[in-house]
Amino acid sequence: MSRVLLWHVHGSWTGSFVAGGHDYLLPLLPDGGPWGRGRCGRAWPDRVREVGVDDLAGAAFDVVVLQRPEEAGLVSRWTGRRPGVDVAAVYVEHNAPPEHAARSRHPLAARTDVPVVHVTHFNELMWDCGAAPTTTVAHGVPDPGHRFTGELPRAVALVNEPVRRGRVTGSDLLPRFGATVGVDLFGIGTEGLTAADLGPLRDADVRGLGDVAQHELHALMARRRLYLHTARWTSLGLSLLEAMALGMPVVVPATAEAAVAVPAAAGAVGTSVAGLVEGARELAADRERAATAGAVARAHVLEHFGLPAFLRDWDDVLGAAVAGRPLPRPQRAGAGAPAYHPT
Repeated sequence: MSRVLLWHVHGSWTGSFVAGGHDYLLPLLPDGGPWGRGRCGRAWPDRVREVGVDDLAGAAFDVVVLQRPEEAGLVSRWTGRRPGVDVAAVYVEHNAPPEHAARSRHPLAARTDVPVVHVTHFNELMWDCGAAPTTTVAHGVPDPGHRFTGELPRAVALVNEPVRRGRVTGSDLLPRFGATVGVDLFGIGTEGLTAADLGPLRDADVRGLGDVAQHELHALMARRRLYLHTARWTSLGLSLLEAMALGMPVVVPATAEAAVAVPAAAGAVGTSVAGLVEGARELAADRERAATAGAVARAHVLEHFGLPAFLRDWDDVLGAAVAGRPLPRPQRAGAGAPAYHPT
């Protein structure tokens, strides 16, 4: 068991990560904010402790899990210990490389003392990490149970700040779907949004319903006939995996990791917008078909993105970092890795 210092950056990922058997320290500032939000009221285990920034210098920890370039400097300033030099560290890269993927050099590319852990195989393939050791630990989601009912013949989509993020999250595509299948949109910055805020089809049926706590959101999602994931360029969305775990069929552009992580039988996967819209229409029109596709989606997620395997992989990574050993390759190849058939 290790004592792990990390920031609460992405709620769903952090929730899975702190379900492991370690002690976890989360920096806390009086005003919260991106550098000190602590637990943020999350119902996480007692071994996840908030530590005031003024107390971090005297706190005992074995390894730092960095997630943003600025965090290494904060650790040095707040604790007097340099990540990768005075204390073991790994860097979790949550994002696909921005803009020009083939020419995007990672902020840690010149370092050999802080390994980079990617959350998808696609990201590890595309980032130029230079001399930094790399590995991939694919996402893991808790099993919420098979909750799909699908009595509402509508699609549900989860997008934070859809107007600001625009084409990256595929927000402009939502009216294209809403012209054929009603879309209920949840997430930060969605309250009261309509199709007119997102794209040229101003009269399409898109309803922005605001940000909802996860335990409430899963029940609302499961009542809809399908989950719509429109992101063009992103890591594999945890909300997509959670929808699949609920037993929901999904409609997904075949981009980035989603191209290999989502089976076609789970709903509709492709690069034709017209084809994806038609797939959504067919699922919305046929509840039995939707339920069958949702069962495939759920089985796939439990096999490839289950929480126990995620935690085992992270135990191996943290153990290697603390012991100063090379990073292990993940025990689970993940949905994006080809099968190897020796001759």
